[in-house]
This record gives sequence, C-alpha cells and structure tokens, in this order.
Amino acid sequence: MSHLAIIGAGITGVTTAFKLLERGFEVTLFDRRRYAAMETSYANGGQLSASNAEVWNSWSTVVKGLGWLFKRDAPLSLNLSPSWHKYAWLAEFVGNIPHYRSNTIATTRLAIEARAHLLAMARTAGIDFDLEQRGILHIYHDARDFERAARANALLEAGGLSRSAVSSAEIRAIEPALAGPYHGGFFTPSDFTGDIHKFTRGLLAYCERIGLRFVADASIASISAATDGVELGWHRVTSDAADQDAETGHFDGVVICAGIESRSLAAQLGDRVNIYPVKGYSITVELEDDDNQRAAPWVSLLDDKAKIVTSRLGARRFRVAGTAEFNGANRDIRADRIEPLIAWTRQQFPKLNTSRVVPWCGLRPMMPDMMPRVGPGKRRGVFYNTGHGHLGWTLSAATAEIVADQIERGLRSEARRRAQPGTAPRALSPAA
Repeated sequence: MSHLAIIGAGITGVTTAFKLLERGFEVTLFDRRRYAAMETSYANGGQLSASNAEVWNSWSTVVKGLGWLFKRDAPLSLNLSPSWHKYAWLAEFVGNIPHYRSNTIATTRLAIEARAHLLAMARTAGIDFDLEQRGILHIYHDARDFERAARANALLEAGGLSRSAVSSAEIRAIEPALAGPYHGGFFTPSDFTGDIHKFTRGLLAYCERIGLRFVADASIASISAATDGVELGWHRVTSDAADQDAETGHFDGVVICAGIESRSLAAQLGDRVNIYPVKGYSITVELEDDDNQRAAPWVSLLDDKAKIVTSRLGARRFRVAGTAEFNGANRDIRADRIEPLIAWTRQQFPKLNTSRVVPWCGLRPMMPDMMPRVGPGKRRGVFYNTGHGHLGWTLSAATAEIVADQIERGLRSEARRRAQPGTAPRALSPAA
C-alpha cells in the first residue's frame, strides 16, 4: 500500500483524502491550523453553483474593473502599490481572454460532475451540512446586464447546464422575500447550497474513522522529491520552532492542496503554480426570531451587478458574500468592504434585522486562467489539486476524483515498473 501525504485540510485537501482512502491508500493530512477548514473553507458564500462557472477572463470584466479602481465600495478592489507578482498575474489574466469560451464550458462540465461526487460523499459519511436543494436564482436589474447574461448562458448550456430565463414576476414567485425591482433573471434548479465548513469538518471526521492520520498545527518547513518518494519536514506551530528540530517523514507521494501557499511549495519542487490570493468577504446574519427567519430568503441568490451571492444555512443563519480584492496575502477584515454587503442585504430585504452580523474574509487561491491546477508535477510522486479560486466548494469533489485517479494509475504503474528487474524509475508524465 502506498503512503501519501496531503498538504492542506481545506475542502480540496479533505475531499482528496476521502477519494484516496476509497482507493486503499494510506493517507496523512497536514494543516497548519488546529482544525480543518479554518481558512478559505470557513465561511464562503455557500453556493455549489455550476451556474456561476463563467470565468472572469473577458474584456467586459477588465473594463468594469478599471471603472471600479477608485471606488472603495466597488465589487472589485485593486491595491495599486507595486508588486511584481500581482501585475504579472494580471497580465497573464488578460492573456487568457482568448480562452474565455473554452474555459467557461470546461468549468461548467466539471461543476456538474462535482455535484454527484459531493452528494455521494455526504451520504457515505453521514454529514449534515445545511444542504438546501432549492436551486440558484441570478437576478438582473436592467436589460443590458440581462442580455449580457443571456450570452454567457449559451456557454453554460453548451457545458450541459439546464437553466431557464425568468421574468420579474417569476423571480418573486421563486423567492417571495425579494423586495426590489428586477428586469429578469436566470434560474438553475439543479444547483444547491450548503455550509462548506460543516461539510469539510464532517468529512474529515469520517476519514479519520476509516484510517486517515491528521497532523494539525503543522507548518511545512521543507519538501523535496526523489526517485523513491517525497521527504517532508514540518514544525509544530504551537511551539517555538527555534527550540525544536523539524519532524520529518518519507512518503510515496504528495498532493498539494494548500491554497495560496501552494505557489511557494510548488516552487520548492521545481513547478510553477501561479496562484494569487484574491480576497473575498462574507457576512453571516444571525436570524434569532421567527420574524427575522421569515424575512430571509431560502432560495440562493446571485446579484450579478453587485457580485453578491447568498445562501440560507439552516433556519437561523443567512450568508451574504462577495467582492474581489487584490491586496496580496492580507487577511484584514476591512469595514469599507463589509459595509456594501450589509447595505445590499438591507436594500433587498428591508424587513431583515441586521443587528447581529458576523464578518469574515478569506483568500481565494486563483490561477490567472481561472482553472484549477489538477495533476502531476515535474517530479515523480508530486501532484496538485489547488487554485480553484472562487469555485473551490463547487469543483473540489470532481477534482479530487480526477487527481485520485491519476495517482492510482501513476503510482501503481510506477510500482509495477520498479518491481521488474533492470527497470529504472522515470518521472510521471502530465498524462499519467
């Protein structure tokens, strides 16, 4: 049995662990936090949304972004201070505009596939994660935005998504709590929502019951690959690293699912994984009484103009999330980025009491082509499942399946070759 390490216990790391355990691998999962799902997988928008699979690489996004540069409450915020990585990443983002159509279609197909995998995991592990299978409703305030959405919808349909245009009257029938005037919308009944943190923690607990070793409070100090596997070194973050030696371990392979830290780990292994941290914010509105619970919507929403999404997480919580902030690895929760989420909530749901609101921010690990990095690196036994950006919750169950299949084929075929006398080991190809 091969022994694999996974770095990162967010949604991608834990789903990858589940898929590898299913295939009979021995798995050790590392995370620098005490518990799983404490960073980007903590309080996101909650949507599992094939209907939000459109990649951002388009000239319309660039034009909107330029118009938002000096507006503090804009959906997109860019810190203009010099940063080679940031501006090189943005240049590469623009360079991927020609792939907008093909990448949107591919992401849609992946998101649709991910649904079945995620729901099967939840059934197997017996996880209660506030699942709501009521669909996702995209709302548009004017004809221009609606017409642009219709063009994007053709790509989602090309990817296999069943989605329908709805009128202003139909919007209110789908979600009676909505108060504002709307030109129209699109409704995707097959999309759904849930609490990413509860799901990830529940899946980790199940994985531990069936043999996973979880090493928490572990900061990776070194990583190197050789012909016979991968060497890891780590420090316990609860201790003074200067006063202790790094713990070490040898593994037959490693899967890097480390969010924004994946870039630096990949560099140590000779791979380029050009992730940039794109900060997103959310608020969780506590619904403490019956009136407040009735005032909040149950159907998940996406307001395309404001770039805001919502999810109902059980009877007593309402999640509102959005914005994209290019500001490096900054984890500060800025009041001027939280206030638009509160203001939007009050405007759309005037009867909702927002006196108890919990703010949060997380750093999305985003590739410049908006596509996750899934598959082998240059060195034998090194794999990646990272860079999902704003769609980690949506795509992770499918990318975990993909990378687990690649590992099963690659490592086991390598083991067979090495068992043959006179056969030298060789690096895995990207197609392995």
